[in-house]
Amino acid sequence: MLPLLESGEETLVGGQAVIEGVMMRAPHSYCVAVRKQNGDIVYEEMPLARMSEKHPIFKLPVLRGIGTLYQAMTLGFRALRYSANRSLEDAGQSEKVKELSNLAITLNLIFSMGFFVFLYKFLPLYMVTLMQKHYPVFDSRVVFNVTDGLTRLLIFVGFIFLVSRMKDIRRVFEYHGAEHKVVFNFESGRPVTVENAQRFTTYHPRCGTSFLMVVMVVSMVVYTLIPFDSFTLKLLSRVVLLPVIAGLSYEVIRFAARRQESTLAMLAAPGLWMQRITTKPPSDDQTRVAIVALERAMNLEEAQGGQAAIA
Repeated sequence: MLPLLESGEETLVGGQAVIEGVMMRAPHSYCVAVRKQNGDIVYEEMPLARMSEKHPIFKLPVLRGIGTLYQAMTLGFRALRYSANRSLEDAGQSEKVKELSNLAITLNLIFSMGFFVFLYKFLPLYMVTLMQKHYPVFDSRVVFNVTDGLTRLLIFVGFIFLVSRMKDIRRVFEYHGAEHKVVFNFESGRPVTVENAQRFTTYHPRCGTSFLMVVMVVSMVVYTLIPFDSFTLKLLSRVVLLPVIAGLSYEVIRFAARRQESTLAMLAAPGLWMQRITTKPPSDDQTRVAIVALERAMNLEEAQGGQAAIA
């Protein structure tokens, strides 16, 4: 979940589900909480600065989205590493194996990025290029890129649906649901408790799932404006322009979040539909973990002079 409205006036929290836990972040603090097999909840917390505070250039439109997403990925990596280490401890792995977990996660990240480029950039482009050879209608840049985008969207939905059937992934999606419920509870102004959080839905408009759906729509428009005809140049442009498209998509979501009844706000709707797959109803124990992560993050936020800790 992205902390989109960062004007200095709002205190929005974001987060991420991890292995048997949840990461929560406030504007200047971070905490990841994980439940171990014995029932104990362990956590890691730290203060952090916004990218725009460390590097003023990231206050500019589009660039602020790139900076926010970079920081979100960095924190997500750190949270996953922490939760993976706690899982290794529960599995009784040796200290040597635990030390290798950083390398394992880094290699997995590199593989994931390569898999992403293949599945969502190369494969759809290749499929539509093959169709173009047989059907002249695809010579139109608009038709070509809309079909490419729809193919990418279908692959994305299908892949997410398939992995959601895995038991371990379902657990992560349940923690994803817990993260959303607790954030909704916090945003409502009511005391943040398991009972109150469970009353809220798991579908949140600021979820990264909604962001990815907007990315796919924005990419269709951007790719249509690129005057490349060869397969190689089209593929390279899709990879190189990823940061730009992410930054533009961030601006779209940011605008929609400020104007909930605008036409742009409708772009978040497909992401909410997708969350029927990527979020699942959490148990009370899972919700408690998300609350601990939020409480610790907000306590640290207050200690730095930010908004008072949650009720």
